[in-house]
Amino acid sequence: MSAADKLRAASRSFRHSNFEDLQALVTGTLFVALGVALFKQAGMLTGGTVGIAFMVHYATGLPFGALFFCINLPFYWLAYKRMGLAFMLKTVTAVSMMSALSEILPHWIQFSQLNLVFAAIAGGLLIGAGMLILFRHRASLGGLNVLVLYLQEKKGWPAGMVQAGLDALILLSALSFVSPARVGLSLLGMAAINAALVVNHRPGRYTAV
Repeated sequence: MSAADKLRAASRSFRHSNFEDLQALVTGTLFVALGVALFKQAGMLTGGTVGIAFMVHYATGLPFGALFFCINLPFYWLAYKRMGLAFMLKTVTAVSMMSALSEILPHWIQFSQLNLVFAAIAGGLLIGAGMLILFRHRASLGGLNVLVLYLQEKKGWPAGMVQAGLDALILLSALSFVSPARVGLSLLGMAAINAALVVNHRPGRYTAV
């Protein structure tokens, strides 16, 4: 057995402790919430259920956190049926924390000056890194993340590529609510998110549970 085969075998046999899962849920969700805070102040959006919540928020003025929580409710059954009870419970926890943090963070941090290109790239990388942390601990932020992870585990489809295609459709549909310039910046942010996922989240590379 080669060194690479031994490393993959060791990874497949490794299990995260409850404490490791907990710190990953907190860290990953906080990363995503910080990225969303940058996007929100810059008037941008992204894909997935986060992007859908952004669109409804911009169109109606309803609170983003509450929208994000409600939009994810129908996807928990898929998470349970396809990915198991532990995955569903961790996803519910991450979504709940994300919903709360998205409303709390604006009271904790303020950006007096924010370069929009920086917001797109830095926010995208923060969201991508946060999602990667959650994925590696068999959790997600619900919604389309559940579908993306299911397709990767069952079909071998790369999570980043599938996410990119779905996100692009959401961003294009947002042109009715967001200016083309903001959609363009959002595409840059989406590219940063999916670059982090495509490079770092591949089937078989990291399979600890």
